Amino acid sequence: MIKKVNNSVSTIITTNKYAYYSYFIEKEFNAGLLLQGWEVKSLRAGQVNISDSYIILRNNEAFLFGSKFQALRVASSCVACETARSRKLLLKKNEINELCSTVHQHGYSAIALSLFWQRAWVKLKVGVGKGKKQYDKRRSMKDQEWKLAQARILKNK
Repeated sequence: MIKKVNNSVSTIITTNKYAYYSYFIEKEFNAGLLLQGWEVKSLRAGQVNISDSYIILRNNEAFLFGSKFQALRVASSCVACETARSRKLLLKKNEINELCSTVHQHGYSAIALSLFWQRAWVKLKVGVGKGKKQYDKRRSMKDQEWKLAQARILKNK
């Protein structure tokens, strides 16, 4: 008897915690990334930073800007490693259209939220959100501190 193995388990590589602090995330999309071989090796080593990255839409295509993939020493020496190049996002046509229509509204931005493995593929979670004001950030910090205090109170009882 052959058992089916559930390969839908995803492993998070890195997250952009600052995005949740600075934006109200309203929609999320999962997108594939067009990567080179040395970039996949650096992902497996965990040498990637997406905290300053953002999404730009051009000619009905989406690109990831500002992400930094650190080149490994063991990568091939004949390949020129550009650590901060733009990477194309692989989305369906209707997802790109929805993303374009939402981002072109006033105050909305497309932000990279997290990188994760889905089976053998690298995926990027893209969030569309509106920027928070300073008082919204303070309110969310206050709510988070209250949730931690509640958990401590319930744990002690």
